Amino acid sequence: MTRKRVTVNRSVQEENRQVAEATRARLTAAGVWCLNVMSSPGSGKTTLIAETVRRLKGELRLGVIAGDIETHQDARRLAEAGAPAEQVETHGACHLVGRTIAEYVDRFDLDALDVLVIENVGNLVCPIGWDLGEHARATLLSVPEGDDKPSKYPNCCVRTDVFVVTKVDVLDAFDFDLDRARRDALKLNPRLHVLALSARTGEGMETWLGWLRARTAALSAGGAHAADVGGAV
Repeated sequence: MTRKRVTVNRSVQEENRQVAEATRARLTAAGVWCLNVMSSPGSGKTTLIAETVRRLKGELRLGVIAGDIETHQDARRLAEAGAPAEQVETHGACHLVGRTIAEYVDRFDLDALDVLVIENVGNLVCPIGWDLGEHARATLLSVPEGDDKPSKYPNCCVRTDVFVVTKVDVLDAFDFDLDRARRDALKLNPRLHVLALSARTGEGMETWLGWLRARTAALSAGGAHAADVGGAV
């Protein structure tokens, strides 16, 4: 009997890529810049996005698709911050996929948005491999997780646009070498933007907002994948 090996993952990824490209084209045509935010659970994705919504109110109109295994807690928090928010419950899946995002984009009035943020499921491995139709990616690493994560999870630096160290207000309580984390991240990806901030105290938030403003402006000027506008901070 002849055996035939079928590469299922390749066909699934190809379908995902096509759907993601269509979503990106749709968002670009609507003038909506899309950011995919990834991190481990508890790194502060929702807190950072909510604070970003508050600080940019009246300047940029943000909508959010929040991904979680279960519950609508994050969408409620983001709606309270002032953003139209939709919750995706994956019921066990460790990442979001392009088709899901394409379906959820239909729930937004794109004419009323400047930025669409995707808060991916908390995981430093699986989400990295899936294009969702975003224009850029942000990977968060919180101080309590340790400064060794860039070297242990290299794709979180190689396949992202901005690397954000969060919760720097607790640096004194942890053995976290900020210079090491920055150095290791840039060794993996010299074009990476490396930021450090605390959404709770506001430290570093203006640098983060400046990066968002610049990338959004690049889309408005016709360059969704414009060259880097800054560098490591």
